[in-house]
Amino acid sequence: MKINLSVIVPVFNEEKTVGSVIESILQYNPNIHEILVVDDGSTDGTRNIVNKYSKKYKSVKSIFHKINLGKTAALITGFKKTTGNVILIQDADLEYDPSEIHALIEPIQEEKADVVYGSRFLVRKTARVLYFRHFMANKFITFLSNIFTDFNFTDVETGYKAFRSEIINNMIITSKGFGFEIEVTAKLAKLKCRVYEVPISYYGRTYEEGKKIGLSDGLLAIYYIVKYNLFTSLKKSFYKMPEM
Repeated sequence: MKINLSVIVPVFNEEKTVGSVIESILQYNPNIHEILVVDDGSTDGTRNIVNKYSKKYKSVKSIFHKINLGKTAALITGFKKTTGNVILIQDADLEYDPSEIHALIEPIQEEKADVVYGSRFLVRKTARVLYFRHFMANKFITFLSNIFTDFNFTDVETGYKAFRSEIINNMIITSKGFGFEIEVTAKLAKLKCRVYEVPISYYGRTYEEGKKIGLSDGLLAIYYIVKYNLFTSLKKSFYKMPEM
């Protein structure tokens, strides 16, 4: 499969890292179709940096929210603007390594997968040692999600995901904040598409370094697991059924 890759970079107050992320994506993927940087109402210097790169590189496109609406809203905005046939989500905080993009999209390129998740726990590569409570919370949420979806994911909360554009662009997304990961997983299970995991490196950040996810996000994830698996039908999950 010939891939025209659209990379969506949702960003909020990441002036220290967003430039490095864009540079790394371009360095490791020189023939990339497009990079859509969605600034979700940043109040620091992020917007000026993103504007600089969009003027310098034709493949870099900048989109701005006037106010902060949350990561899921930023992703939805990006999905609507993509033109590639494969869409990959790249966080702007350098926790995920852009040099591994090719490994993430390879199963789609080989027409083995429709969706690929990057796993921080599947045959672990480089990973920063951080909070045990986050590790256990992730394991619990992944386990609970797997019970409902009958998937055998090792890392459902990963932010590194790639999709055939037809799938994610037709998905009805209604969650808020960081609910995207759970909602998408539940709806992929209903669709019964081919989903793969690949091992990735993980350079996690501390709260002092800008990590944004907290306890409330974990509790909301449990609510979303129940909502989207038990109370949302396949018909209500997609505007149009993608071809499988």
